[in-house]
Amino acid sequence: MNESSAPVLAPRKKSLNQRLRANWQMYALLLIPVVLTFIYKYIPMYGIQIAFRDFNARQGYWGSKFVGMQWFTRFFNAPTFGRMIKNTILISLYGLLWSFPIPIVLSLIINQLRFARYKRVVQTVLYAPHFISTMVICGMLRIFLSPSGGLINLIFGTQIDFLTQASAFRTIYIASGIWQDAGWGCIIYLATLANVDPGLYEAAKIDGASVFQRIMHIDIPELLPMAILNLIMAAGGLMNVGFEKVWLLQTDLNKATSDVIAVYVYEQGIERANYSYSTAVGLFNTVINLILLFIVNRIASKADGVQFV
Repeated sequence: MNESSAPVLAPRKKSLNQRLRANWQMYALLLIPVVLTFIYKYIPMYGIQIAFRDFNARQGYWGSKFVGMQWFTRFFNAPTFGRMIKNTILISLYGLLWSFPIPIVLSLIINQLRFARYKRVVQTVLYAPHFISTMVICGMLRIFLSPSGGLINLIFGTQIDFLTQASAFRTIYIASGIWQDAGWGCIIYLATLANVDPGLYEAAKIDGASVFQRIMHIDIPELLPMAILNLIMAAGGLMNVGFEKVWLLQTDLNKATSDVIAVYVYEQGIERANYSYSTAVGLFNTVINLILLFIVNRIASKADGVQFV
């Protein structure tokens, strides 16, 4: 005689009201950042419409004449359009290629340090540049790169004004960014490695795995999801070259490689009061970033089965 097994009933799903009553404290805490995000991030989006209008402050948003894609067409036909797009993409892309792996490498090296005091000193030295303001960083760069008495020229015995060399601007921008942010960027990777089960390392040592093998088969797989997330976020801001540093290091002689969209938006919007035009340029930049974000997220999710957005 065959005994029929009783069907397994799926747990009853709680309604929204039941979940709200059971976890109302957490939802109340969540309400604060949601409200702040809505006020400071979404409500200002109302002003994006001036990218499609000939904005006049007296007439207001709706009173200003609607001009459609006129400002976008003007930007696409600007004589420096190609140069700005090229410089923005190259600075961001080179910065991503050079600066992205360095925090990962630093975190792997620091994680291998066994003397706690020495480890703390190394971390402090690496983190410190992040807390120096961009203006001070640029002042230091101007001193280091000065043709008369600058550290770099003293080392190489030259008298070159590097900030007037268009070919040197990208290297200066990217190298200074790595020095300033690489140590800070490795914090999240160190936190990830701190959560690795020590038993994995002990088992690997018993099996005779070398330090390099433990890094390859334990540390890197643990860091991979976080690295993919950071890559997606970095790709989403690929067109957002830091305005402040470019503006402070830019000269008339290096504009061939330092002329980027962020500086152009500032010049048009703040210096020349072309609010509609600068908004259109900024909106174009944001749309490109959004498209890149979804593309990189799709590629990353297909390659590793991980999706964050």
